Amino acid sequence: MRPTVQQQPLRAPASAVPVLPKASPVLAFFASAALAMALVGCTAPRAPEGAAAAQADLQGIAVEQGPAQGAGFIQRAMPGVGGAVLQTLQRAERTAPLRYRVIVIPGSGCAGMGPIADRYFAGLLHAQVLVLHKPGVDPQSQTKPADCPHPFVLQDRHSTWFAQARAALLADALQRQGQPAVPQLLVGISEGTELLPALAPEVPHLAGLVLIGASGLDPQEAGALQARRMGAEGDWTALGQLVAGAPHDSVVVQGRSLGYWRDLWHWPVAQPLIDSPWPVLQVWGAEDALVPAQAYERFEKRAAPRSPAGWCVRRLPGADHGLQQRVADGEHPADGVQRVWAWLEQWARAPQGGLCAPLQR
Repeated sequence: MRPTVQQQPLRAPASAVPVLPKASPVLAFFASAALAMALVGCTAPRAPEGAAAAQADLQGIAVEQGPAQGAGFIQRAMPGVGGAVLQTLQRAERTAPLRYRVIVIPGSGCAGMGPIADRYFAGLLHAQVLVLHKPGVDPQSQTKPADCPHPFVLQDRHSTWFAQARAALLADALQRQGQPAVPQLLVGISEGTELLPALAPEVPHLAGLVLIGASGLDPQEAGALQARRMGAEGDWTALGQLVAGAPHDSVVVQGRSLGYWRDLWHWPVAQPLIDSPWPVLQVWGAEDALVPAQAYERFEKRAAPRSPAGWCVRRLPGADHGLQQRVADGEHPADGVQRVWAWLEQWARAPQGGLCAPLQR
């Protein structure tokens, strides 16, 4: 999935960086674009949007149908920190009335969501949608993970992404002052979920957090479990030694800068999620190749003391990391993402029941 280990020191001598024995498959979870894998099902030919939405009418899930009012996304720039600019995709509600708003933090990599946004978010009928992209990411780009430009790799790290996303959310809230208040949901896709607890306080009228394809564990702990599953514990240990060592943050190892790895090694997710006051809806695929079931199950046990009304988890049998279900040749895949949107639509019709109510019916 990735070329051999790349080491590109800018300020530290190359000799200061130990050479890992091989490009580890387990580390592809971080070095590849989890978002790209999450969108595989959306780029494949599929039924028209109405039929795709109807697929979500499984297990008693009802989906409202209506005309595609303002179905298309527009691209808008938003200010970040220090003169940086973040490109966003924004869309009005597809069907009146407007009931809620969704803010999306995508997964890793340097590809944008533009080419598939209309289909990916088709089931959000009564919602306005805002999709943030990392600095340097063109929403229309389809760049493969291994081809991300070097400047992007150097600046890509959790602390930088958080600071830029926070600035964009503050600007968004300022722009919306004076408009009618609507409930807002923060949706994280894969790596994007790791920013949700820290970003949540910046979202006015926040009604809940939605986790797609993310265990909820701290990323270092989830990565260690994946390494064990893949038989790559030695590579994970070697990477940890580099993280704790002296090489400069700009050194690139396993497709990421050491700055990225150092942020990841110490980035808190699990406890902030458990302690957060906001309802949480988490959905994951039983056939996820990038996050082991053990990680999801471990976090579910830790979060168990939370109120069932404020914490709900749904495991989708047969679904992959992107919630796409494998099917026989010639059949359309079952799109778990549209099922998630169907639950949100149900919640939005009766929000007083809580974000988890649609899963408890």
